[in-house]
Amino acid sequence: MTPPKQTDQKEVPAKAKGKQILIVEDERPLAHALELKFRHEGFEPHIAMDGEEALKEAGGGTYDVILLDLIMPRMDGFMFMQEMKSKGVHTPTIVLSNLGQDEDKTRAKELGAAAYYVKSNTPIMEIVKQVQSILSK
Repeated sequence: MTPPKQTDQKEVPAKAKGKQILIVEDERPLAHALELKFRHEGFEPHIAMDGEEALKEAGGGTYDVILLDLIMPRMDGFMFMQEMKSKGVHTPTIVLSNLGQDEDKTRAKELGAAAYYVKSNTPIMEIVKQVQSILSK
């Protein structure tokens, strides 16, 4: 009798396994790229295409981390963070935006953003590392 074949699967880091990530992004290619990368790293990503959809998803506080765009249809990221704050939901939120002005960064931090990245200047792996850092605290 021969032993079962070993599959060459990547070991999923224990800190990522089963962790729920909400990706709030209206640019489908970027949302899909983030989803694929986080799934590959062992997370369970979910996508919301606008702030209103995200608020319905995240309102119960079931996500471990939220990745949030600021400029979106129906409800922008700033309003989303205000609504989450008013509901008492304190899920760590990482802002991913093309807004690079200091006042936007300051406003996001005041609303509780754990980190702020300009999308065009940030590799996806850097965002993954930031999420892993937040979850390891």
